[in-house]
Amino acid sequence: MRTIWTAIFIGGIFASCTIDYARYADPMAGTDRFGHCHPAACVPLGNIQVGPQTGHCGWDYSGGYLSEDTLIEGFYHTAVNGTGVPDLGDLLFFPSCRETEGTRSTYDKTSERATPGCYEVYLKDAGVLARMSATAHSALHQYTFDDPSGASLLIDFQNNLVKEPWLEATHIKASEQSLEDARHLSGWARSNIWVDRNYYYSVEFDHSVIACDTLPLRHPEEKAPRWRLRFDMSDGKPLMVKVSISAKSMDGARRNLACEIPSWGLRRVEKQARRAWNHCLGKIRISESPRADSLFYTAMYHLFTQPNNIADHGDPPLYSTLSIWDTYRAVHPLYTLIAPEIVDDLVNSMLSIYDRQGYLPIWNLWGEDNLCMVGNHSVPVIVDAYLKGFRGFDPERAWEAIRTTLTTPHWKSDWGVYDKYGYFPYDIVPKQSVSTALECTYDDWCAAQMARALGHDADTAYFLRRAAYWKNLLDPQTHLMRARDHNGAWRMPFRPLRISHEAGVGGDYVEGNAWQYTWHVQHDIPGLIAALGGEETFCAQLDSLFALTPGEGEGELAGVFGGQIGQYLHGNEPSHHIAYLYALAGQPEKTRRLIPEICRTQYRTGVHAFSGNEDCGQMSAWYIFSALGFYPVNPCGGTYVLGIPQVRKASVRLGRGRKLMVATEGTGMHVSKITWNGKEVTDVSVRHEDLSAGGMLKFYLE
Repeated sequence: MRTIWTAIFIGGIFASCTIDYARYADPMAGTDRFGHCHPAACVPLGNIQVGPQTGHCGWDYSGGYLSEDTLIEGFYHTAVNGTGVPDLGDLLFFPSCRETEGTRSTYDKTSERATPGCYEVYLKDAGVLARMSATAHSALHQYTFDDPSGASLLIDFQNNLVKEPWLEATHIKASEQSLEDARHLSGWARSNIWVDRNYYYSVEFDHSVIACDTLPLRHPEEKAPRWRLRFDMSDGKPLMVKVSISAKSMDGARRNLACEIPSWGLRRVEKQARRAWNHCLGKIRISESPRADSLFYTAMYHLFTQPNNIADHGDPPLYSTLSIWDTYRAVHPLYTLIAPEIVDDLVNSMLSIYDRQGYLPIWNLWGEDNLCMVGNHSVPVIVDAYLKGFRGFDPERAWEAIRTTLTTPHWKSDWGVYDKYGYFPYDIVPKQSVSTALECTYDDWCAAQMARALGHDADTAYFLRRAAYWKNLLDPQTHLMRARDHNGAWRMPFRPLRISHEAGVGGDYVEGNAWQYTWHVQHDIPGLIAALGGEETFCAQLDSLFALTPGEGEGELAGVFGGQIGQYLHGNEPSHHIAYLYALAGQPEKTRRLIPEICRTQYRTGVHAFSGNEDCGQMSAWYIFSALGFYPVNPCGGTYVLGIPQVRKASVRLGRGRKLMVATEGTGMHVSKITWNGKEVTDVSVRHEDLSAGGMLKFYLE
């Protein structure tokens, strides 16, 4: 038998390079009805995302853009990427040199070009070639008009991306706008869609405004106008427009604009944006086929499209767009490896939000919590950072925030009920009771690790006890997680295949069913294996999960969250760690068979890139980890389960001059032996400190 090997090692200094990784990243990826991504121009972690709006109402337009649409309504300046709920979409610009009804134009799809940091398109009806780029807090537009003599810019101050049609007229609660002089405009608005928020803006033109027409309101309840500005374009040059938005103040918006775009050079802004993207994308270097490179670097692009730093230029970072129910699983563990420079700022942002609202963020947008999803998963993010040695935050302050969040009742967190029953009874907590309890037990385990590290023994014991509450929901007859009432009786009838979701059909689970959530014991897989009868029965039940036909699912979401392999739904996050569980239960060959299948079938190039919402980088982070050959089944504490690399060679910058190398040879798929620093490893996990300290890990394939 011929033995081939894969080696992972760390050490040395990552050589600088001039490779243009951005050429592989495709901002159009995932812009279909499921991915909810947008092609807007932005920089890594930037607050401005300036790009096309093809629709603004409903679930389909969470990102404001669908690749199948044939009309563009204008260009917004803020957006969320890959989420399931719309918001933002501030300040819609519609340039034209022709009289048009409203703000819509067909566009030449062959002219549409989206690259990291740049968006360009020709509006056919409007007769305008529009090109735009961004800095962290500002945008620069360039409009080349077919007929400059008729040039105008319609600004819709009322525009936002909204959930329901009735919100189109009512989401702006107050606003003010001022044309300060012929070349400067400023204003502010208060909007309430997903969150209640204020935003402030400063706009500058390189041509003088010669007329400002206020268009009629479309609805009597609108609180913000639409203006059509006309310009003196007698020089025949393109119209340039600078825009800055602040979440804090008008002064902040003006400072952002002055500091970030001091001149009118669009090429300079584009080059700066591309350099910033190449810095982030180049944190991992691979060299594969064109398709593989596109998949990988597009995933890296989506990883850094958010969170968004909403602090003004020069202020300490304040990160928002924290879709933590999704991103605690793989996004944040990946940041600790390849972007350690932002981890302390992320934690301090969460602690700042805690100081203001009294509990750690659940799903934070524009600095405000929208209270979406369940659990309090800032906890594992903070604890993971501390356990991995990050010390740019006060650990006792962090512990106070964790303990208060997990013991003082707040949204979806009735700790009195939880402690009294050891779960959330469905007759007291009628929605998502099983998922909520399981997610909370994971947070409890993470809290216990922080308490132990800080020497808080009583708290350690308390949270470890709560971390075992998952056992109270595992039905010994069905071997599935099942809802109970306050008397301890199991819910009847039991429909384990029924897809549940609060916003849709209701039920006991969050965007999933009993089959998917039974495996949601990320902190105690050995305990779950024992509770299900040992490794053989555990793996047999996993076999059943992947074998049940997708058509056996019930509920309106069964056709929404895709990526179905049996009852495994890769298009939604509760399933993401499941394929790796075989490796922890004595059958790693099944993990190594499934990972290539998931990578091959659930990730594509082009607009249909994802089998579900991209969810602020989580779908992409799963792919990046899995392509490198390991994954954090337990996202807190730095233990990774080995899978099978999907790249032949990768070089990963880990910070402080260290790097992780992945190199594969041959086509074997079965691990026969693992060695670390020359010693055989008997399990299939590697700890974070192993990836940070140096040495060589080899796992042999046969």
